[in-house]
Amino acid sequence: QVQLVESGGGLVQPGGSLRLSCAASGFTFSRYGLMWYRQAPGKERELVASISSAGSSTNYVDSVKGRFTVSRDNAKNMVYLQMNSLKPEDTGVYYCYAAVCAGFQCGNYWGQGTQVTVSS
Repeated sequence: QVQLVESGGGLVQPGGSLRLSCAASGFTFSRYGLMWYRQAPGKERELVASISSAGSSTNYVDSVKGRFTVSRDNAKNMVYLQMNSLKPEDTGVYYCYAAVCAGFQCGNYWGQGTQVTVSS
């Protein structure tokens, strides 16, 4: 079955860095774009970054441009989110997301999320 498993979250001081990872399985990873979302307390989930299937195209929400970098390793079925110059407003649960087909089943899949807390 399709699985997305995030890791790498934690507590970091403002200005610090974290690297999130998302391990994917159960589908042909190299065929699909993937996305990172986040949800802050009391707010709606928002799209943070996306990356195309080959990794040649990336997009970011304005608030993270120049600070976050999304990348992928299709040989390892992994997608990453490098987060630099973190701010308190980056705090939230970060989710990996993919809309994929595995066999005859297509669906929208989310990981369990990883908590990022930016605080001094």
